[in-house]
Amino acid sequence: MAEKETGARAKLAEAEGAAIVLPLRKFLKSVEKKGGLSKRDRLRIVDQALLLLEMNYVHLPLKRAMHAIDPIQRLKLLKFRLLEAKESEMQSAAQFHKRMLEIFASTRDLHTLYLLGAPFRDHVAFLPFLVEQYFEPSGNSRAEKFVVSRVAREFFPSTLDSRPQIISFEPGVEVLYWNGVPIDRAIEINGETQAGSNLEARFARGLDNLTIRPLETSMPPDEAWVALTYRARNGRTLTINQEWLVYTAGATPLATKSTRKKRAAIDLKKTKINQLKRTLYAPRDVRVRKGFEEIFYAEIRRVDGHDVGYIRLFSFDVDDPDQFVEEFKRVITSERFPQEGLIIDVRGNGGGKIRAGERLLQLLTPRRVRPELFEFINTPLNLEICRLAPKRWNLARWAESIAEAVATGATYSSGFPLNSEESCNDIGQVYYGPVILITDALSYSTTDIFAAGFQDNEIGEILGTSNNTGAGGANVWWYEDLMNAVGNNSRSPFKPLPKGADLLVAIRRSIRVGRHAGRPLEELGIAPNHRHYMTRRDVLKRNDDLIRRAVRILEKKPIYSLSIEPDRRREDSRGVIVSARSKVRSGDRIKNILRLDVYLNGRPYRTFDAEAGTVRARLPNLPSREGKAELQVQAYDGSKNLVATRRHPLRG
Repeated sequence: MAEKETGARAKLAEAEGAAIVLPLRKFLKSVEKKGGLSKRDRLRIVDQALLLLEMNYVHLPLKRAMHAIDPIQRLKLLKFRLLEAKESEMQSAAQFHKRMLEIFASTRDLHTLYLLGAPFRDHVAFLPFLVEQYFEPSGNSRAEKFVVSRVAREFFPSTLDSRPQIISFEPGVEVLYWNGVPIDRAIEINGETQAGSNLEARFARGLDNLTIRPLETSMPPDEAWVALTYRARNGRTLTINQEWLVYTAGATPLATKSTRKKRAAIDLKKTKINQLKRTLYAPRDVRVRKGFEEIFYAEIRRVDGHDVGYIRLFSFDVDDPDQFVEEFKRVITSERFPQEGLIIDVRGNGGGKIRAGERLLQLLTPRRVRPELFEFINTPLNLEICRLAPKRWNLARWAESIAEAVATGATYSSGFPLNSEESCNDIGQVYYGPVILITDALSYSTTDIFAAGFQDNEIGEILGTSNNTGAGGANVWWYEDLMNAVGNNSRSPFKPLPKGADLLVAIRRSIRVGRHAGRPLEELGIAPNHRHYMTRRDVLKRNDDLIRRAVRILEKKPIYSLSIEPDRRREDSRGVIVSARSKVRSGDRIKNILRLDVYLNGRPYRTFDAEAGTVRARLPNLPSREGKAELQVQAYDGSKNLVATRRHPLRG
């Protein structure tokens, strides 16, 4: 490996504050010199993990039923063996970490994790290329293929092979074998160690985790290098030997401060993978304000002569959810952004702030949004947490139903939304064209909750590149949150963890509303309305076929527009002009706008009938009122369905 930092290495160092990259073998040697965990340290970790899973973990009954597991018994056995073992006879720290990771992985829950402390935190093992899946027609079925989609060429001085193999290894080559194992089987094997809730999610995570492995959430790779066999562009079958590298974060860790300190709903491992991908593989220019570049980008895609809006939403892990919603609103209502169709792509989005996801929905629908509900598992410790937690956490509303469980025997508490219904409807609809959501098996956590809200509130259809989302429906707390909830004192059941180890737990489960009311989100996920099988063009050519498929679905939907403008005929006029228009497919005339209802400060004011789906009407000399006044216009179609709504503040 070259000593001088060039290309991507220099970019990493500059972007991440003296971040460095070194071979895995060198990293492991440095780990050996830093010591391990004492017997006392290990017993403390096991005891706190037992407390967490027995008393706080909301999905334990579900996981026991669906996966036939018993993590509690496994932890008790581990504790027994630790108590029986002499200090000199104990397994290595690496073996202890491996056992703990296996026990937590058995839950198939990416919200409930054992996290390695020093020296693994903020280190990521990686190979300098990405592998992606696509499908080709094969008779009456589809052949599964795997292709190298990105290459970080600057890191290839560390390869063990000669230059000809390096030159021919490029985006577009087909991957055949991984260390002699057929690539699809190698991904399956890797996926079995991942915590995906369903088979498709585990395979997707096996692929996503194939070349990037955060060491805080998984053990270092067993092999020092990987022998990758591939078919080059000229048809030759070649093998390249690439050693594992380790990215070491500098001043800015891969998990943001926001992620680590807030009670959110996030897939921590996926978040770290995505952050390193962005660092290594240079994202395209974005049209959003500074501070949101890593959250989403927006662009105009032209398909068959028509422009549609396309937004790729990478994460909901934002510092300020309300600022995020305002920026999203600014982008989709900007003058140049297409208003006749919007594609929101949340593939690979590991989640973040639930408030960010749930407040976003209102911008896209005329209906009143109902937020998802959340439930605790009924235990004495959760009751104590709800009673003792700071008032600003707003947990007291769950306490009564948890206390009643002594008499009722109920497993779960009553369900309440984390975000008030008012906060999920305080802005209202701002986009009037049809909207489609694209998901995959890596859409997890807040993204699951967002997709559930999108479907439950009937905002639009979902196009999936997998048959399900990641199926992670919970509010996640860090171990520090639990300590803070009951008070960090000698009487607290939560004791500090040694050597930087940490625990995460799914503490409240998400329950759906609307047509799927009462259905848990965990394990079951969101089934899309349509399935798209990724093509080679999708992987290598900016998702061209996927976008085209989404546009074909949008073309069948009605398009509405609704505006409220000041009446400029007189300078002192308090009048406005309301305009509405609908554009529907031939034969769908019933979906044309039939009438407009106007409300002033929440009270009925006027009604206008539409002609051929179009209305333009003046409202002169609106009554004056001191303080805040608001005009709201609602448009209904021929079936009396609410299809568009707009709010307009009135000047005093």
